[in-house]
Amino acid sequence: FPTRRRVKPITTHTGPANQSQHTLTQRGHFLHGPYPATHFGPKACVLPNPTSVMHIQDPASQRLTWSKPPLNVLVIRKIRDETLLEPFKELCRFLVEKHLMVYVEKKVVDDGSLMRDDSFSAFRNQLCTFREGFDDISDCIDLIICLGGDGTLLYASSLFQGSVPPVMAFHLGSLGFLTPFKFESFRTEVDKVFEGNAAIILRSRLKVKVVKGTFQRNEQLLSAQENGILPHNHINNEAGKITLQLQVLNEVVVDRGPSSYLSNVDLYLDGRLITSVQGDGVIVSTPTGSTAYAAAAGASMIHPNVPAIMVTPICPHSLSFRPIVVPAGVELMITLSPDARNTAWVSFDGRKRQEIQHGDSIKITTSCFPVPSICCHDLVYDWFDSLAQCLHWNVRKKQTRLTDASDSSETEN
Repeated sequence: FPTRRRVKPITTHTGPANQSQHTLTQRGHFLHGPYPATHFGPKACVLPNPTSVMHIQDPASQRLTWSKPPLNVLVIRKIRDETLLEPFKELCRFLVEKHLMVYVEKKVVDDGSLMRDDSFSAFRNQLCTFREGFDDISDCIDLIICLGGDGTLLYASSLFQGSVPPVMAFHLGSLGFLTPFKFESFRTEVDKVFEGNAAIILRSRLKVKVVKGTFQRNEQLLSAQENGILPHNHINNEAGKITLQLQVLNEVVVDRGPSSYLSNVDLYLDGRLITSVQGDGVIVSTPTGSTAYAAAAGASMIHPNVPAIMVTPICPHSLSFRPIVVPAGVELMITLSPDARNTAWVSFDGRKRQEIQHGDSIKITTSCFPVPSICCHDLVYDWFDSLAQCLHWNVRKKQTRLTDASDSSETEN
């Protein structure tokens, strides 16, 4: 880091300012050891940079505490799954009995099976309902509890485009890579979270903008792209119209859509042309998303605590095009190549899919609003346990041991 300073306990707002606040404390040292030197020799030094995106923390210091008791809890349930009706009712009843305000989606409460359930009707009127896209609940939620698979956590992230309250996810879905808690002990686990001092992992998100009409297509632009540099007079942040701005937890996927031609898009890093991607497309993912689509496309798996952005080509038309990892603070930009034969399509965590044409751009950088995900054990154990249990990472039949020393010598001879 460019500046040498002592790290003091900080308060990180991960929920509404007018409700209870959640604090994260960190120790006075960095993950990679002592403070890095900022002076080199008698006169050389690194310029201070007050606009750093994120700081590396000691993972063991990431603990959740409450400055005020949580009052409002959002419960998100996987829809179209009848097996979750009983767990959903049990959890809601438990929270209502603790005199908490419980928020649920209106379409979940209006489920036909729940409407006919007399035991649920007894406390149904005590639940607060909302509708996605119509009601803003971002300023009134202290804790999020998810019942389902990884999709429920992705959905919870999409509801909060700014600061995100802590998320507690129970494994009741298909894969459950991001859901470490088992529902059988939900009363004990929820009480522990309310008491505080729970391990927490900050899952970084991507801040994405889709801008229409950013570039002027002319001969000077084509010549500059051939030289590998895009002139600044052609990058106008005020030009064009921002049609979409999102916070993305897993990945941004740019692909060729229904076209039979190769996708041909240009990738810029901080305004400089890095490469052109020819193939089925490209995936820009967070460390959390590195174990999703990116892993299926051949990328490495990155621990969510690592501040980075991963760029993974999808079936590239070049054997030397391998996935790369770039620092979290850079800005990536993706545009159609001037000689692209067809348009491209983009999706964000599998949603809001739309077409990208010539002159449009997709700007991606690390968001300042991560998703604080509560750990069942700790942020290192939970991740490796998910690798082993969900992805069967490095599962193989063990090699048999040799019976005696003579067998070993004979094999060598």
